[in-house]
Amino acid sequence: MSAVSVVNYGQDHAFLGFYLVRPDQRGRGFGLATWRTGLEHAARRTVGLDGVPAQQDDYRRSGFTREHGTLRYIGAFSAGQEPDRHVRPVEAAGLRALLAYDGACLPADRPRFLESWLAAPGPPCPRPHRRRHTDGVRRPAAGPGRPARRDALRVGPLLADTRADAEALLDALIMEADGRPVAIDVPESNAEAVAPAEARGMKPTFDTARMYTGPVRDFARQRVFGVASLELG
Repeated sequence: MSAVSVVNYGQDHAFLGFYLVRPDQRGRGFGLATWRTGLEHAARRTVGLDGVPAQQDDYRRSGFTREHGTLRYIGAFSAGQEPDRHVRPVEAAGLRALLAYDGACLPADRPRFLESWLAAPGPPCPRPHRRRHTDGVRRPAAGPGRPARRDALRVGPLLADTRADAEALLDALIMEADGRPVAIDVPESNAEAVAPAEARGMKPTFDTARMYTGPVRDFARQRVFGVASLELG
């Protein structure tokens, strides 16, 4: 009848999502009871969520404060695009570097989550990539795409040092999507993050607000060009 997920990432941060109540059961207190139980699981951690516009006032009353908006962009692409020759899939040997890079771009380290995220079973979809520059420097940082039931294959996380890196990684994932529509959730906290999606003709279709119950540790917001998931952070 109702559901919520609260994932604890370390001792200081948790993320809330999948807050659902069956329409014919709303107004009977099931959702509120589930919500309170979920927050109890987070204990003293700062809790984050991505709230749809219709629910943001309710989240504010529960102690959440808006930090920034997030926009979902979707585009359809033809197959056969030539990839950047410096972009390569991340192999098992490079996973440690990717985990460290991911942790620097988020309010908490999440190695167990990311290992499972990258190895999740399901239909074939793009693998995580990194970009090697002509100077020999390896730049990790895109997570895989994943099938979405209703609309498009979703890319995330998309993490990069520069817009050029993000664009090269996004193009590689688009190419591996093999003509399927592609979606990416772009945080407005990074002023350059919208540009790669808009430059490829992707259109905004959905928006949320990233909200927190308290402070989070400093992290490299300028590297985040696409979040892993609106439900899991």
